Amino acid sequence: VSFDEGRSWSKYSFTSTPLFVDGSLVDPGIETQIMTVFGHFSLRSEWQLVKVDYKPIFSRRCNKDDYQTWHLHNQGEPCVMGERKIYKKRKPGSQCSLGRDYSQTVVSEPCVCGQGDFECDYGYERHSDNQCIPAFWFSPSTLSKDCSTGQSYLNSTGYRRIVSNNCTDGLREKYKAKMEKCPGKAPRGLHILTSDGKLVTEQGHNATFIILMEEGDLQRTNIQLDFGDGIAVSYANFSPVEDGIRHVYKSAGIFQVTAYAENSLGSDNAVLFLHVVCPVEHVHLSVPFVAIRNKDVNITAVVWPSQAGTLTYFWWFGNSTKPLITLESSISYIFNEEGMNSVTVQVAAGNTLIQDTKEIAVHEYFQSQLLSFSPNLDYHNPDIPEWRQDIGKVIRRALAQVTGIPDEQILVAVFPGLPTSAELFVLPRKNTTERRKSSEADLEQVVEILFNALNQNLVQFELKPGVEVIVYVTQLTLAPLVDSSTGHSSSAMLMLLSVVFVGLAVFLIYKFKRKIPWINIYAQVQHDKEQEMIGSVSQSENAPKITLSEFTDPEELMDKELDTRVMGSISTIANSESTKEIPNCTSV
Repeated sequence: VSFDEGRSWSKYSFTSTPLFVDGSLVDPGIETQIMTVFGHFSLRSEWQLVKVDYKPIFSRRCNKDDYQTWHLHNQGEPCVMGERKIYKKRKPGSQCSLGRDYSQTVVSEPCVCGQGDFECDYGYERHSDNQCIPAFWFSPSTLSKDCSTGQSYLNSTGYRRIVSNNCTDGLREKYKAKMEKCPGKAPRGLHILTSDGKLVTEQGHNATFIILMEEGDLQRTNIQLDFGDGIAVSYANFSPVEDGIRHVYKSAGIFQVTAYAENSLGSDNAVLFLHVVCPVEHVHLSVPFVAIRNKDVNITAVVWPSQAGTLTYFWWFGNSTKPLITLESSISYIFNEEGMNSVTVQVAAGNTLIQDTKEIAVHEYFQSQLLSFSPNLDYHNPDIPEWRQDIGKVIRRALAQVTGIPDEQILVAVFPGLPTSAELFVLPRKNTTERRKSSEADLEQVVEILFNALNQNLVQFELKPGVEVIVYVTQLTLAPLVDSSTGHSSSAMLMLLSVVFVGLAVFLIYKFKRKIPWINIYAQVQHDKEQEMIGSVSQSENAPKITLSEFTDPEELMDKELDTRVMGSISTIANSESTKEIPNCTSV
């Protein structure tokens, strides 16, 4: 304990063992003379409390002769935080206790404001000459951006008085913010944003636009906003647009939204490109059933609804790990390997991502033939993909059973729509690329066998009990051999010319048949012979029959989703078409 400001000390012992002090507690009040010290003797010992009473060392209470004055200063500077204070304290060596009437402060008066009583205002920094100047990132003119012409605002001088500083006069008037008239400014720094910060919105939903301006007279600046869809709005000042401007787009697409601000001193504009999307519901990948190796194949993705706006397409071919990305719904691709090749497309619209996958049979060459059916099949055709797939499998099995041709050389694609029709693809055997000529001859023999069976009405199947369906050849000649070589261009041209010649001859005969009497007689006799031939063939009981018992009943498939009838090349197979009405995705 020291009574002379630490010049001498008196020692007192309270414990026999040294105590590691962790803290002390003193009861509030100026007359409190009891202090509690807590700690521990060792790291593993329990807490120890020592109560120290200072009353015995004070013999009396202090009187006015026991005090002296003390000037508060900061390194010799008497003014601290804008005030000069003089305190009263106990004289060194006086062993007296303070009473309730003790008052520490004797004098407290404000000082004249000096340089040390101010700090740099926001956006300013102090330099070596002790002056506050604007920082490199701060523009003092921004303080008046919300100010309108004719009004006033507080313009900072770069200084502000330190918080809790009580100085007066001096530099206070020089450094305090000055009231100034708002200057007229042309619009500058115009920005247009969406309320959620995204550049994508859905068709039929509210899109909220926020317009911001860095400089300019907000109350005297005209605002125009063009939504890019033929609709625009105009406002006399910024007050109506502070909470945002709402708009509903009725169609999908990419719209250029333009904001224009203008006053008597100038103008500024801002542009935003907004993607308005309609959520896509379904995608159908339209691909040919069979393709030629090393030849371009056109592939199309059909999206419902068709008014979905700008879409991104991701294409995967075979075992590729990186997709081809396009903005178009069609793509051309060359398959280099024979066999079944998969094609996958993913369509992205906003936050929606859908996909479809199809397989294409790729061969060096093939032949195809259009097929038709007896009219009773149309009555039971629900025109859905599952039914067409089942019918194709049944026809394929019937052809293989009648002719003995392996079913891997036969593919049948049933087209959507009425009347029911299909395309027969005759494929070469596997691993016959090296012996190309002999394989082509074998393929011609297979085609002849199938052609004969179809012309004799030997290919038929039982759709359900009592419903027999006969498969016919639609045209009298097969499609020419299709391959990836260029050596048959002349033969193909000759065949095309012959077909044109025959067609012209038929047209001329039909045109002038009434002037040639013997043509009517020949046509009547030929018609009678055809009726007799059809009657004799239909009475044959030796033709094998294939049933649909193992496939789904057509009536049960009627509840499934109908697909769109795909129009295009006759060699395109549509496995997931829909006949339902395509939604136009417009909501008001």
